[in-house]
This record gives sequence, C-alpha cells and structure tokens, in this order.
Amino acid sequence: MPLSIINSIASWFLKQRIHQIELFLKYPNEVQEELLMNLLRSSENTLLGKQYEYSSIKSYAQFAERIPISSYEDLEPMIERTRQGEQNVLWETPIKWFAKSSGTTNAKSKFIPVSTEALEDCHYKGSKDLLCLYLNNNEDSELFLGKSLRLGGSSQIYENNNTFFGDLSAILIENMPIWAEFSSTPSNKISLMSEWESKMNAIIKETVNENVTSFAGVPSWMLVLMNKILEETGKNNLVELWPNLEVYFHGGVSFDPYREQYHKILPKNNFKYYEIYNASEGFFAIQDLNYSSDLLLMLDYGIFYEFIPMDTYGTSNQKVVRLADVELFKNYAMVITTNGGLWRYLIGDTVRFTSLNPYRIRVTGRTRHHINVFGEELMVENTDQALAKACKATQAEIVDYTVAPIFMEGKQKGAHEWMIEFKTPPQDLMHFHQVLDNTLQSLNSDYEAKRYNNMTLNPLVINVARENLFYDWLKQRNKVGGQNKIPRLSNQREYLEQLKELQN
Repeated sequence: MPLSIINSIASWFLKQRIHQIELFLKYPNEVQEELLMNLLRSSENTLLGKQYEYSSIKSYAQFAERIPISSYEDLEPMIERTRQGEQNVLWETPIKWFAKSSGTTNAKSKFIPVSTEALEDCHYKGSKDLLCLYLNNNEDSELFLGKSLRLGGSSQIYENNNTFFGDLSAILIENMPIWAEFSSTPSNKISLMSEWESKMNAIIKETVNENVTSFAGVPSWMLVLMNKILEETGKNNLVELWPNLEVYFHGGVSFDPYREQYHKILPKNNFKYYEIYNASEGFFAIQDLNYSSDLLLMLDYGIFYEFIPMDTYGTSNQKVVRLADVELFKNYAMVITTNGGLWRYLIGDTVRFTSLNPYRIRVTGRTRHHINVFGEELMVENTDQALAKACKATQAEIVDYTVAPIFMEGKQKGAHEWMIEFKTPPQDLMHFHQVLDNTLQSLNSDYEAKRYNNMTLNPLVINVARENLFYDWLKQRNKVGGQNKIPRLSNQREYLEQLKELQN
C-alpha cells in the first residue's frame, strides 16, 4: 500500500477522537464527577475499597472526607503486596506491570502500578490524542510518510514474582501495538538498550537513513543525541539530513532553556513544537494548539484531579479543591486518583491554570523542587524563563543547571547559589548575572521583595560548571539518559555540594 494512502488512513482514524474530546471540553466537571464514581464503583471490593467503604460513597464531599491525601510512602505497603503477586489490593483488575521511577529526589526508587486500564485508556490513549490534536491543527501533515525518532528510557524489564518492572517507556514499548512500532525508529531492541553511549551510536546508525518526520523525547537528552548526529554526519542542521521534519513532541523538563538551541539546529519556519505532560503515574495534558505553551488537561483518561493551593500546601490550613473550584494563575500541587490504583495521590508536580474554559495548565515545577528558605517561593518556571532570557541577551547556551540556598549565618544575609554548565558561555558573565537576577525579580514579586536593597537576599552567586559535570554526576548515580532529570531547585544544599565536590 502506498505511503500516501497509509498517511491518509492514519490521519482519518486518529481524528475520529475529536468528537469525544469535544464532549469533555463542553462538560468538564460532569465528566470528572462521573469518572470518580466509576473509579469508586470499580474498586468497592478491593482491600482499600473495603477499608474506606467505597460502596457507601455517593458524592465528592464523602470521598474527600473519608480518603486521606497520600504520598508514595503511604501507599508503599500496599504496592509492595501487589508486587509480591497479591491482587485486588488497590485496583480491581490484576496488575503485573510497575513503572520504576527515575527521580533524583530520593535514592529509593518508586514502583508505580500500571494496570491494563492505565496502559490502554490513559498512556496509549494520550499518545493517540497527541497525534489526533496535531493532525487536526495541521491538515496538510505528512507525518506518516516517515517515522518518528523516539528517545525513551534506558532500562530493561525485570521480573519479580510474576510481576515486571522497568522505565515507563520500556513498559510502553513492550506492550505497544504493532502499528506504533512500524511508524517509529529506532527498533524496540535498540530503544530498550540500557548502556547510554552504545545506545546513542546504535540509534544514529539506524536512523540516519530513515525518512524521519518527527521526534519524541526529553529536550535535554534529545539535544545531546541531535548534536551527536550532526557531529557524526557533518551536516549543518537536522533539516539537511531529514528535509521532511515537521514536529518535535517533547516533555519531561521545561523547553524554555533549550528553545534557542533547537531553533539553530532546526531552521525551518513551519516546524512545530508540541509539549506533553505525562509521568509514570499517568498521561495528563497535551498542547492542543500550534505555537502555544498551554496544555489541555485531558479529563477522560481514568484520572480524577484535585489540587492543593501552594500557599496552604503542607500547613495545618492545607485545603484541597476539585477542578470546578480552581482559580486562574494560582500555583497548585496536583493530586490524582487513577485507574492504576493510586488514590488521592500527591504526584509531586505543581501547575497553574492559564484557562478555565477549557481547562489549560502550565507545569510550574515540583513540590520539592522550589526554594522557599527566605519566603521567596521561587519556582522552576521562574528560573527556566529567567535563564532563557539571560542566554538570549548574552548569546549563551546551557546544558543543565541547579540552584540551592546559601543560608544566613550570623549577620550574613542569604542568597541563591547556581551551578550552570554552558554549552556556549555568555559573552559577558556579569551581564548574564544581571539579566538573570533582574528577570527573576520581574517574574516573582516575593523574590523581588527579598532582593530589594539586598534586604534579605544578597545577589545570586553563579558557579560555571566544567564540561560534562552534570553528566558525570548522573553517571555516578547510574541515572544517565532517557527520563532522568537534574533537580533544578532545592531547599537544601545536598545536590549542589555534591556537584561542587565533583567539580573540584
């Protein structure tokens, strides 16, 4: 069958979903309410369902009153029982897959249960909807005339008591339908390689002669791969190698600090960037418009959403609101109840709503990855945007960064200390420093108040990292490649001190 016909059929098939999306756009709160009741009814006979008497819960108010907000540590004993082969603990259908988290905040790994429903009705549905929304916005797309170059995690699948665990990307590749493999490159075998350097070389060897029309992966690691491809092929940019490139689907870390670097290696006026928001726990939101940074919250993936305003988070006055009660431009910690057996689970991400009709969000950071030692409430969204502006002003390019507080000692005031690894250093580091600090003040009034006349915070301190410092730090921890991320902000100095020691 000619590729043009395959492209047309695939586009038609994916766009059929638009009508269902329009339903939750029209009735968002009703869809969420019904979904919650379905989750409760499905789980009445589970261990947790009997403990909290799900069968008698008839409203959101009863649900919120009876079931506590939970962290991974709260659910871990029940997750462990499921990992040992016991079923009907958190979710009604058998769970044999567990996504091993690759977070840097805890040395201890998390094992997130992934049910068949979570795979089919959330993760794969999200992937198809991403294509659906993109194709709906770009009628002349020829996406399926070529292949998508994907860069996933580096973990293999491991077995434990007839249950299996690995990176979410490895689980998705292991279970994905044949049509998805046909339209992707590299092969599953290479995608699942665990040794990063060998994997990079194998990806390059297999993909350079393909007709690649799209990319999918985390911006920081994808950039490493892209630059290596240009180095190996001697091309000036990626469009020379793959002239039919259309779109880059990205997520995992903010795109802002890397945007200018991508524009350089992808000099094509109509090239699109589409952001997604997904994690081991679920697929949450998708950019639904060309040239937008807002993400449409997907409300029919078997996930019920609640939110904790960050100004009350972790305090005795902590309050939880459902989707119908959120406010614009306020920072919230996200709480999810899922068809994978997570109940009122604090995922650890913070978001703010940029639109309430439809519900669109931006990811602003992590509940643990912010700095609030001096009342400055600095979020990752602030530092990413400020860094992007400072880079643009000084023609700099970054590889990675992290920030920690300098604590007050005696009469000494506090400050923020940065470790930044540059791909291209700024032409004037002092100017870079000024733009960074001034932009942070313009973006965050709390930070500005603490910086006013150096009242509480002294000017920020910048350490310029040696080449490959962050890579070496991750390698020491066996966290190179794929879904692994540098912790951007921390209220403690642990990561920064480790990096400084490695630097010296």
